[in-house]
Amino acid sequence: MKVRIGFGISGAAPINTAQFASAVDALEANGWDSLWLSERMGAPTFDPVTALSFAAGRTKRIKLGTSVSVLPGRNPAEVAKTWATLDLLSGGRALPAFGLGVVHPNEQQAFGVAREERAARFDEMLPLVRRIWSEQSVDHDGQFFKYEGLRVEPKPTKSLDVWLGGKAPSELRRVGRLGDGWLASFAMPSDAAAAIPQIQQAAADAGRSIDPDHYGAMVFYAHTTPPQAALDLIASRNKGADPAALLPVGWDAVRRRIEEFVAVDVTKLVCVPFGTVDDITAELETGAPALLHLQT
Repeated sequence: MKVRIGFGISGAAPINTAQFASAVDALEANGWDSLWLSERMGAPTFDPVTALSFAAGRTKRIKLGTSVSVLPGRNPAEVAKTWATLDLLSGGRALPAFGLGVVHPNEQQAFGVAREERAARFDEMLPLVRRIWSEQSVDHDGQFFKYEGLRVEPKPTKSLDVWLGGKAPSELRRVGRLGDGWLASFAMPSDAAAAIPQIQQAAADAGRSIDPDHYGAMVFYAHTTPPQAALDLIASRNKGADPAALLPVGWDAVRRRIEEFVAVDVTKLVCVPFGTVDDITAELETGAPALLHLQT
């Protein structure tokens, strides 16, 4: 299995064009595998797919992913066309990762989908998006969407692998039923070791399988111990774990955490700084020699 290490820009994101362009260039120049952008309507961050398109135009190598892009509240035909376009324009480097969306009043209001309706919409949408990518004409009569002879072009360069997140049992079952890969967030290696067999069983129950090389994790980290309020926020994302243990502090600790994930067959890692980073470009330049020798 191939170990690959990417970088996620979320709350620490540069918010002007020059800073973002410099960060994209540093990712490519320093050997990082991929760029991952989160979707938050209420945060001062760029729209992820639009920003990934910008990054595609400046690079030739890095892969381009979302962590994650929200499906409920969108039109599956538009989602399919957008990602197929990004995949074509980037030369096959698109890595869509989809989710239900953050449980937050502002985010839910922005997408216009009631919390209790998100899962059902997602479960109908994702198979539809796949069909639109692969079929010339789509007929569908579902709870939320109805199509008769729907045609959407262009098609992507290949069958796109779709990664899903989540840690709850229902979310892990969804990965097995519908996903091509799993991208964990705020998880410990022990969480991943317990989750992977559940995903594999759900996939087997659905008559499918997940590539053993398609398990990943977002590794949130800091360079100094954050204040208690931040630790409390981290604790809310994984109530069974010690918040201090969830957040490696310093590059050496990040390296050890990546090694722990690899030991349980999680081989696609995304490093994400927790909190604001003044200079993302410098962060990428110092992180590369500390971590990227772990790639295989």
